[in-house]
Amino acid sequence: MTEYVTRFLVGGAVVSAFAMLGDVLRPKSFAGLFGAAPSVALATLGIAVYQHGANYAGVQTQAMIAGAIALAIYSVTVCHLLVRAKWRAVTATLLSLVVWLVVAFGLLIFTRGQT
Repeated sequence: MTEYVTRFLVGGAVVSAFAMLGDVLRPKSFAGLFGAAPSVALATLGIAVYQHGANYAGVQTQAMIAGAIALAIYSVTVCHLLVRAKWRAVTATLLSLVVWLVVAFGLLIFTRGQT
């Protein structure tokens, strides 16, 4: 139960700090960007380091980076299929989901071989 309370408190504090940072920056669209993923990732990594050590947090960081790269490629693929190929949204997102999975797991397999 203590872990959940810690996650709640640390996560809330980091989300609030990033939201304030996003509110100060221009354009205001950065507020939502800074309020979500980076703050949750930092809170999760902080707890991982505290509970499991730096090596475990390093593996989690590699997974987060692979997911972020895969999400960027997914987003570009969806935009390309919607705008240039004029596909329907459902078809474009479902096909791009397969692309996301292949890229994410491919990066994880590649980085596991490097360590």
